[in-house]
Amino acid sequence: MFGHWEMYVRILASALMGLFIGWDRSHKHKPAGMKTYTYTSVACTLITIISISTASHYNEAGQLMRADPMRLTAQIVSGLGFIGAGVILKDGERVKGLTSAAMIFFSGGVGIGIGAGYYGIVIFSVVLTFFLARISRFLPMNNPGDDRKSRSGNDAARKQQEKECI
Repeated sequence: MFGHWEMYVRILASALMGLFIGWDRSHKHKPAGMKTYTYTSVACTLITIISISTASHYNEAGQLMRADPMRLTAQIVSGLGFIGAGVILKDGERVKGLTSAAMIFFSGGVGIGIGAGYYGIVIFSVVLTFFLARISRFLPMNNPGDDRKSRSGNDAARKQQEKECI
């Protein structure tokens, strides 16, 4: 098990990662922003820490009761799916909110990973996805029914598309 000070470090690291993810969304004027992603990440970290700590307590030698440390964490995934489904909207042929739903799910994964103590892989994942999301604006689009061939060639079309996407 980990020391009490490390619990606070995990919560702080999770809050910073969630804030970073939320800042990116707030910067793009999306409805789910810094607070949403910070709360999601920290809540998942807190639940993971409690789950692991409780399981460690009940799995000590001589205890008849055994606890699975990932059982409660697995329930987080169901809750994140429920929250994500709430931000997805269908308007005729258009579907909005998929990116926000995916990012809520991702920030939950960040929280679970930090809560379990996997700092390195979580920080790498956040930096990698942030970088890839930034450069994806310049890659050609191949969406059926979309007459724009590239986001980088038409700034007005790109801004309109970014404005429409949640």
